Amino acid sequence: MNELRIRHLGQVDFTRTWERMRQFTTTRQADTEDELWLLQHEAVFTLGQAGRPEHVHHVGAIPLVATDRGGQVTYHAPGQWVAYPLLDLRRRKLHVRQLVDLLEDVLIATLNDFAVHGERRAHAPGIYVQGRKIASLGLRIRQGCSYHGLALNVAMDMQPWQGIDPCGMSGLAMTSLQIETRRQDSAVLMDEALDRLQHHFEKALCYNPPLPCADIPS
Repeated sequence: MNELRIRHLGQVDFTRTWERMRQFTTTRQADTEDELWLLQHEAVFTLGQAGRPEHVHHVGAIPLVATDRGGQVTYHAPGQWVAYPLLDLRRRKLHVRQLVDLLEDVLIATLNDFAVHGERRAHAPGIYVQGRKIASLGLRIRQGCSYHGLALNVAMDMQPWQGIDPCGMSGLAMTSLQIETRRQDSAVLMDEALDRLQHHFEKALCYNPPLPCADIPS
């Protein structure tokens, strides 16, 4: 059973979405369909389980939320596509390392569609463009199932990144698809990036056509 239900959630609050991801994962059954949630978050800094407070310098009025994903501190905001693959890894016969590789492959393929060359970095999950980080990964595995996922910077305000050491890496430069392509049509670029991101997820995770999209489950 490798079907995938794809949900487009729009712009949503991080904490509410996180609670729904945990609820979905805790209550899913052996025959529950895997889901992919595609969304943007309202501005928020999140601190992973390995997060250290010295990597948070100035967040201003933007909320800082301690969460249960892996990794350090990161930033979400409109203009960034977030993808949460809620997968039964045992059913798909995926190890965690294979899932990380799959997510990075999806990101690299998406960037390639815009003639941007994305690269991996050893021991630092995510995707980089000439040393600048353009996409972040953070996962949680519970009962053999995944939640949380990836974030791709597309056309967002980059200034808040300066208030943290992204992913706990002091001096790490952050970038976006808009910066790398020098495109000014932010809305069109966001739509195109979502289309390509979903396309590559479908190729990586679907053996059948994706099921109809729907709102976030209650």
